Amino acid sequence: MSPSRTEPLPQSASNPPGLTPSQLQSFEQNGYLIIPNAVSPATISTLLADTHSLLSSFPLSSHPLTKFSTGDSPSSSSSSAHIGDTYFLTSGDKVRFFFDEDAFTPSGALSRPQERAVNKIGHCLHALVPSFRAATLTPRHAAIARALGFRDPRVLQSMVICKQPEIGGRVPPHQDSTFLYTDPPSAVGFWIALEDAGVGNGCLSFARGSHRRVGVRKRFVRRTGEEEGKEGGGTGFVDVQGRRFPEGMEVEVGDGEGEGKKEEGEEGEEYEAGEVKAGTLVLIHGNLLHKSERN
Repeated sequence: MSPSRTEPLPQSASNPPGLTPSQLQSFEQNGYLIIPNAVSPATISTLLADTHSLLSSFPLSSHPLTKFSTGDSPSSSSSSAHIGDTYFLTSGDKVRFFFDEDAFTPSGALSRPQERAVNKIGHCLHALVPSFRAATLTPRHAAIARALGFRDPRVLQSMVICKQPEIGGRVPPHQDSTFLYTDPPSAVGFWIALEDAGVGNGCLSFARGSHRRVGVRKRFVRRTGEEEGKEGGGTGFVDVQGRRFPEGMEVEVGDGEGEGKKEEGEEGEEYEAGEVKAGTLVLIHGNLLHKSERN
């Protein structure tokens, strides 16, 4: 979710509760907030059922077999560190399926059933799949956005991350505002656990407080093929020219822009596992460094 953000709107008596003062303080201090039992078991069951239906029913014969790479797999190459084909680049208003890198044989064929080979589904479930729309655009989420200071929040993308057994790859430390950059940074992730997630199956881990000491230095862009003398189009990363921290945010660096401080993902950050039960909502600040291990 990425908004125009200034001061919180007044809380109306007709609106559901957003965040308590202690929850808001925890989010501002730590950069993430775990809210157990935020989504009902019935809703989780519906979302899971629809996810399994999507995974098993999309037509494989017409799929370009696009892989999604975090750039952290042994099978990744520098040219495929992030996907940039047409199937990916035109997925913003569609529901599309991206395979794990390790779901293929050396000859390029899938090594397992398609429903066990997909890395993620994206990027417009919140608009095109009724159950995901209903679970995303809720009064509770709107109230949380207001509590965080959003005046005009927009859901820019939605995904299901599958984290498949045996091939669910490690995701290295990253900041979500690298991929959803605004000037100043403003993204906040609303992450809902559809299943229990722990250290045994690759749950999220967070560098507590890193959102206040690590500025957003790179942004993910679509390349034209003429930039930096590179051939072809696709995607890549460029230096951020705008602000690196959200407006009005208290940061732990001298100049407010993170100069001379840690680069994103630099060794030295300590990560703590965010083990959660199904139905948990996790709020993730766009500047927060977070990662996950293999499943």
